[in-house]
Amino acid sequence: MQGMDGSEEEIYSIMFTSLKHPVRRKILRMLNNKSMTFMELADNIGVSSSNLTYHLENLGELIYKVENGRYKLSSFGQATVSAMKGVEETPEIEPKRPLRLASSWRVIFSVLLIVIILLAAFTTLQFNMVNQLSADTAKLKAQNQQLLAWGADTNKIVNLLQNVVQLDTSKYTVTLLSNTVQPRPDIGVIEEIIKYSLTSGQGSVDATFRFRDNHVSHYELGLSFDSQLYSTQADNIGILQTAKNTLEGYKAYSKDAYLDEMSSLLNSVNTTQNIEVTSDNLKLQISLRGEIAEFMWIYTENGIDFSPKSLRMVFQNRVLISLIDGYFFYTIASTDLNISQQEAVATARNYIKTLTWIIDGEKISGFNSQGEPFSIDFVPHPRDNSVALVPYWYVVLSLDKTYPNGINQIAVGIYADNGEAADIEMLSYTP
Repeated sequence: MQGMDGSEEEIYSIMFTSLKHPVRRKILRMLNNKSMTFMELADNIGVSSSNLTYHLENLGELIYKVENGRYKLSSFGQATVSAMKGVEETPEIEPKRPLRLASSWRVIFSVLLIVIILLAAFTTLQFNMVNQLSADTAKLKAQNQQLLAWGADTNKIVNLLQNVVQLDTSKYTVTLLSNTVQPRPDIGVIEEIIKYSLTSGQGSVDATFRFRDNHVSHYELGLSFDSQLYSTQADNIGILQTAKNTLEGYKAYSKDAYLDEMSSLLNSVNTTQNIEVTSDNLKLQISLRGEIAEFMWIYTENGIDFSPKSLRMVFQNRVLISLIDGYFFYTIASTDLNISQQEAVATARNYIKTLTWIIDGEKISGFNSQGEPFSIDFVPHPRDNSVALVPYWYVVLSLDKTYPNGINQIAVGIYADNGEAADIEMLSYTP
């Protein structure tokens, strides 16, 4: 963030809060020289990841994060560093003859010096803000126009609730809780998350919707303990017919061609039971557990289930409480399964021996695992900032000792097409 709004009192408060800790002053000095990643800051400062995160959050408006993940000083941060330099580099003035100031006068002089420095910093900040105002305004205007163009309107929400979820919205008082629209450069989309509260005489329901490029990708109902759902579905139909009706409503709502094949596969099922059926590159899994029924359509190719590229519907007492659609969103980058499960485990074990990690401010190298892997999951995963899926092993190993903060496990992602290790995570497991 390059500029900020607020009174002079707010600016002084932020500046004093940020400068009072030596670690935060060190971060500002480092970023004044160049932009840096989180790990570069951690390596140079020598604090734990959690402590570094705490200090970065407390720097607030003084820094910002660019799309490549590097941290930079904002205009306010640059002005603050200038103020720091003014204090640290103020030369001592040798008087022509000895002069002793009374304690009260030394305090007054110090206060006046700080006020002068802050006024200078505030003037620098205003100058930078004026210089950037025109460019920032144009940029924000363009971004806002783009976000408004992608925003999901109220009719889209009502249509989803009435014709897909098949809730009787006339039974509820609807209140908008929040609406967040933001670009997601890491996955190349505009994302909008909307939350509503639906209240009736029988309790409340929180409904959350996530849209990506104006296409629904996630819907969730959060029920309170005493909630009663009012559905427009007929009471005498079973869960299988409910799922078919819901899918037809979703087809009419989204108008996506891939839903035709999903509908044909579901219509081939005639019995209500746990079942798995396939057709070409599509697999349907039906799972029934008491009052919960789950229907999941998964893209499959070369014997690999690309589970993120799927449509998942979950029903409770025949009411749709969750829908996740990643089928329209994800693509397939590779179907090459060149690394077996056994090879993935061996790769993970060897990789952690070469790993250096900062735990509680200390650099630790040469990790070793013991026993059998704690878990091994095969879940296709994007590589880098992408939505293109690659076969991927997620291996969790038990370490041969417990490190600070109770860390006794390490997770390593292994791309199954080329054996590359990625997405390292330190874990603390208590049986």
